[in-house]
This record gives sequence, structure tokens and C-alpha cells, in this order.
Amino acid sequence: MHLKKGDTVIVLSGKDKGKKGKILKVFPDKDKVVVERVAVVKKHQRPTRNFQGGIIEKPLPIFVSKVMLVCPRCSQPTRIKMETVQDKRVRACKSCEEMMDKV
Repeated sequence: MHLKKGDTVIVLSGKDKGKKGKILKVFPDKDKVVVERVAVVKKHQRPTRNFQGGIIEKPLPIFVSKVMLVCPRCSQPTRIKMETVQDKRVRACKSCEEMMDKV
């Protein structure tokens, strides 16, 4: 999977098209990610010992194919390429050649 927790992405399709947000959780086995403020639904939560109860907002996972990584340097949605630096594979922006991962 080319996306990691903490990456900034932009949504390409669906009701939240054009929204930017950080990845909160990654599910590589299902090819899904949870992005903040994207695909938010309201859930009626029953009261428990720790929670008062009520209506909470919860983000749902969306498919990886519906999001694109945003380059931190050029601030544009971009594809990535894998480069080898000091025997370590790192992600790089296709357009500006900026490294996404720390070496």
C-alpha cells in the first residue's frame, strides 16, 4: 500500500469529492483508509458506564482508489514512485521529485 497514517490526501470521487484530510487509519488487507472529515455518518450510541450516550459522528473507511496523495512540497495531488536511498525504499513525488519519507 502506498499510503500511510498521517499522509494528506484529496478525495477524487464520491459525495466528498475535492476534500482534503489526513489519514487516521489504514486497512491494507481491505484496501481502505479512514480520512478525517470524509465519509462521516451519524451513529446512535447506547449509554454505557464510560459513555453518556447520544448521537456521535464517525468516519467510515473509503477505498484507496478514491484518494490521491498530496505532495508536501508542491501541494498538488500526485502519483508516487518508489526510489532506493541507502538500501531503503522511499516514496517520491512524480512531478517535483520530493521525498515523502524520511531517510
